[in-house]
This record gives sequence, C-alpha cells and structure tokens, in this order.
Amino acid sequence: MTPPPARHAPRWFVAGDFNGFFGLLVDNLSILGFIAMALVGIYGVPAEVVFTRMFPGTALGVLLGNLAYTWMARRLARRTGRDDVTAMPLGLDAPTSIGMALLVLGPAFAAFRADGLDDQAAAIATWQLGMAALVVMGLLKTVLSFAGDWITRALPRAALLGSIGGAALALLGFLPLVELLRNPVVGLVTFGLLLYVLVARGALPLRIPGVLLAFLVGTALYYGLGLAGLGVPGFAVPEPVRLSPQLPLLGIGFLEGLPSTVPYLPLLLPFGLLMVVGGINVSESARAAGDDYRTRDVLLVEALSTLVAGVCGGVAQTTPYIGQPAYKQMGARSGYTLLTGLFVGIGGMLGIVAGLVQWLPLAVLAPIIVYVGIGITVQAFHATPARHAPAVALAFLPSLAYLLSIKLGNPAWIAPERFAALYADTGAHGLPELAALVTLGNGFIITAMLWATLLVAMIEGRMRAAAGVLLLCAVLTLFGVIHSVDPRGGIYLPWTLEGLRAVIAWQFAGAYGALALLVGALSLQRGQAQPSPSPDRI
Repeated sequence: MTPPPARHAPRWFVAGDFNGFFGLLVDNLSILGFIAMALVGIYGVPAEVVFTRMFPGTALGVLLGNLAYTWMARRLARRTGRDDVTAMPLGLDAPTSIGMALLVLGPAFAAFRADGLDDQAAAIATWQLGMAALVVMGLLKTVLSFAGDWITRALPRAALLGSIGGAALALLGFLPLVELLRNPVVGLVTFGLLLYVLVARGALPLRIPGVLLAFLVGTALYYGLGLAGLGVPGFAVPEPVRLSPQLPLLGIGFLEGLPSTVPYLPLLLPFGLLMVVGGINVSESARAAGDDYRTRDVLLVEALSTLVAGVCGGVAQTTPYIGQPAYKQMGARSGYTLLTGLFVGIGGMLGIVAGLVQWLPLAVLAPIIVYVGIGITVQAFHATPARHAPAVALAFLPSLAYLLSIKLGNPAWIAPERFAALYADTGAHGLPELAALVTLGNGFIITAMLWATLLVAMIEGRMRAAAGVLLLCAVLTLFGVIHSVDPRGGIYLPWTLEGLRAVIAWQFAGAYGALALLVGALSLQRGQAQPSPSPDRI
C-alpha cells in the first residue's frame, strides 16, 4: 500500500545532512580547484578573471540547482509520507569541467593571445566564450530533457546503472586515487578515516561529522608535515589572491562569445548530451535506492541551472551527481543540498569559495570522491538482476578506455606531436593501438549503455532487438556520437572523413553492421524464444 501523506513537514536537517554537506561541498570545491589549477597554473589565465568573473556565475548555477532539488525532495517526502527521502545532489560535472578547462577555455585563451590580445583582454574573451558555451549546452539539455522518461522506459537497468558505474569506478574512483597517493601520508590517512566512518560505520570519540573530521585531519597533516619539512616534494604555502565580493553579471555578455563557440561545437554538443544521459542514469540510480524522482524534472533542473549560470557568467555546467545512494547511506536527507547550495552560491559571490580553493590540498579533496565512486559502482550490481551482471561488467570497459585516453592525452606525458604520430602508426598489422583505444573511449557513456542494452537483449533471447541495437551503434559510429575518430571526441559527417580516420570509422561501423546481420540471422532460427522484457524496466 502507498504510505499516507506525512502529517508534519519533513525536518529541515538531520545529523546525516552535515556529513552529506561536507561531502557534496568537497566535490564542488575539488572541481573548482581543478578549473583554477588548469586555467591559472597551466595556461596562465589571470587569476582575477577566474576567481571574480568565472566563479560567481558558476557558483550561482550550483545554488539554484540545489535549491530546486531540495524543494523536490521535500515535496516527495510530503507526498509519500516518508522521512527518509534524500535529495538529488547537484554540483559541477567533473568530466566536462575538465574538458572545458583543458580542451576549450585553455586553448581558446592561448589562441586569443596569439591573435595579439594582451592577457587581460584574452582572459575576458575566454570568459565570454565560456559563458556562451554554457548557454549552448543549457539550451540543448533543456530540449532533450523532455525525452528523459521515454529513455528510462526503453533501456534496461543494467544499461543505465552499468554505464554510470563504469564512469564512477574509472573517473571518480581511480583518477582521484592516483592523486591522493601522490601525497600518500595525507591521502591514505584521510581516505582510511572516511572508509572507517562511512563504510564500516565505526564510532568516533568526538561528536563530529566523520567527513568533517577526515577533512580537518587531512588538512592539518598536509600543512603540518609540509611546514616541518616532512611533506612531499614541491610543498609550498599558497600565496592568496586578493579577492573582493563579486555578484554574477546578468546580461548579454555571452552574446559576444557566441561566434567563438563555432569551432568548439563538436565538443560542446557532446558535453551537453553526455549530461542528459548522465541525468537519466542518476535518476534511475536514485529510483533504485528508493527515491522515485521524475526523470524529466531532474533533467530540467540541471538544464535551467546550467543555462542561468551561463547567462550570469559561469563557465562549468551543473549536473545531478551520480552519488545519491552514497549520500542516502550517509543519512543525508534534504538539508545537505540546501546547505551546499547556499554555501557555494553565496560563498562564490563573496570570494569565500575562491579563498578556500586556494588553500585546500588535492590529497584531502580526492578521498571523498573515491568514496562516492565506490558507492555508485557497488549499487550498479546490487540494483540489477543477477543474470544481467555480465552486462553491467561489460558497460565498465569503455570507461577504462576513456581513463587511459585522459592520461595518455596529457601533454606532460606525451607531447602532442608524439601523440599524433602514435595515433597514425599502423605498425605491422591492424589499426593503430592508440587510435583504437581513443576511439573506444570517445562517447564512452553512450557506448556503455548500448553495449549493456545489447547484452541484456541477448540474455533475454530478444535477438531482433539486439540486432536493432547493433544497427543503431553502426549509425552513431559513422557520425562520431560513439567511437569518434576525432581525438577530442568531436562529431562529424562521415563523408567528410579522410585517410586513416575514415578507415577507422568505417571499420568500426562495419563491424557493428556485420554482427547485426549475424544476430539477425540467428533470430530466424525455428523455435527462437522471445521472452518478455525483464521486470527491471521502469
């Protein structure tokens, strides 16, 4: 029976909200920290522009999105009469924020300087480009939001959770794990303390939120060891940038940046599409954890908060985080998103967030992200029928290719000229190994969803459906939606490809087509069963 409506409004705060607040806050601060590190440290963008122009509008998107998700959680709690409803966590998206910094904003700043602009003028032009890019992605996400409910009905849970579980394991688990191990004393102590309080549910001698305690211990270790000369090489106390309060600038400044977005559309449009797919996945993840939010509402909130952030000066898109079950396990309800939104939004305008970003060590920020990644990966298996577990595991593999592409594409590891040579080196036989790796990683979330859907259809004996998925893979491959042969992951028209890239695209598409014909032929066998869809569908 459906629980009766709650007689009393749900509480604004419970004890778990404070753990959730510090966890979600750290997630957002870590991404802001990376953006600042990449733009200021790698490309030389003036810090004043990053902190006082890009950050306030970006923080406003986090504020608006979290306020909306808080309201949605309280509405669901009142409607169902439950007091254990956990709000969807919203923050800055890690993969696309990294992509914006390294593939769009940083190179654009370098290009503007090459065109003769001084640093300040180039930084302003880069900021306007970032605003316009966010508006483009926000509009795309708004349009696609209305297809969310249909997609959740059409795809099996293994595809939805497996694809996001792979991203969690590779990008939220492994990458931050490497970063925390670069400062092992600080990183491992912080991580171990988090595992003790959040996974093992261990008791603490002090009545203090476990995440906050781990945060304080890690930060104290970092600066204590560093100042004592016992820290890792390269330790230095940051020189704070002088900041002043700065409100988001509502206006039409993004219009000046629109023409500059055209060369970057092959990157920006997949970034927006990736967030729609991710939003669908996290809605399914929350539903599997017991909180039935409407997918369209979840998608519209992230789309509109991204759009408003872009109009007001932001440069990184917001997204519902894939860790809602992990926050639910912490005991968080709706107060943690309210606290996070207010802190990041108001703190971003007052310069508080920028000040924190300058002082927080990455070895302390990374462990909480690893924990969230572990929780999502585990849930992908727990919430999926046991016979579909191979499809979940299969969905993890494209994420691993994307992980390797990120590392190998780092100019500090492999010079761009050497990377291009390896990408084109066919060797004795077959396609270039690096090209195959990059091609598999490009569009990895959509690839993972399609692969898992294919395998679920085969497991259920629906071979014609499996053949249809394969044909769809072939078509999407030709246009670069999955398996893009552009090393940056851009989309294109297949007839514009030349040379090795054309060969790779047609080989991948041909492989899907050939397998579709084989699977289609197998479906014609006499007595071929066509079982009903699995009950895991929504």
